[in-house]
Amino acid sequence: MIKVAIYGKGGIGKSTVTSGISAALGLEGYNVMQVGCDPKTDSTINLLGGTPPPPILQYLQEQGRPETLEAIVRRGFGGVACMEVGGPTPGVGCFGRGMLTAFELLDEMGAYERFQPDVVLYDILADIVCGGIAVPMREGFADKVCIVTSGEKMALLAAQNIILALRNFADRNYAELGGLILNCRDMADEVERVEEFARKMDTEVIGVIPRDTVIHKFEEEGRTIVEGDRTLPTSARFFDLARTIVNFAEKRNAA
Repeated sequence: MIKVAIYGKGGIGKSTVTSGISAALGLEGYNVMQVGCDPKTDSTINLLGGTPPPPILQYLQEQGRPETLEAIVRRGFGGVACMEVGGPTPGVGCFGRGMLTAFELLDEMGAYERFQPDVVLYDILADIVCGGIAVPMREGFADKVCIVTSGEKMALLAAQNIILALRNFADRNYAELGGLILNCRDMADEVERVEEFARKMDTEVIGVIPRDTVIHKFEEEGRTIVEGDRTLPTSARFFDLARTIVNFAEKRNAA
């Protein structure tokens, strides 16, 4: 099993990227868990036809501890086990602490044993890299961190902050940086700009998703582009990323 945390600033397309990878992995026969870690609870919506599962934190607040995993988990396209952390009470709770509560609940309820995932993907909002948002990388929940970015200045700044936060834990055997995923905005020299940033940060671009209106067409239907038409060139980019994730696991097992 490999656990990969996918970070990036809000609106950069983390959920599109994460769900596309999950769908591709599912079609390739892998067992996948996708955990949405964003108060908007929209990470898994395009694996589930437009209807997200009950947010874990809200469920705990309103109904208490769930009796079964079925109360908070839904099976999506490709058999992906979909769940959403949700957010704390506005103005009261800490989202980082909420993530930790949700992760611990899934562990206590035996989610990993139940679903036996080959790959776990955490989709994490990271506009502000506080100690709480760093929970997945510092608590040992993730093995690898991948960062979704564009060539825009603010997206690259967010990526830089995430990398610096991650490297603060480099001597503690926590999650390792897996690389950058470029979700294009059609800027001039965008690929070259992000590749230069990757070199500067001593990492690499592991995937490039072109700006494609077909992605948004299928998302309007509550589907990923991989589900909508796996033969498209853009869908092939998600299958490439899926293979990269699997290679993470193979290299880790061989080490």
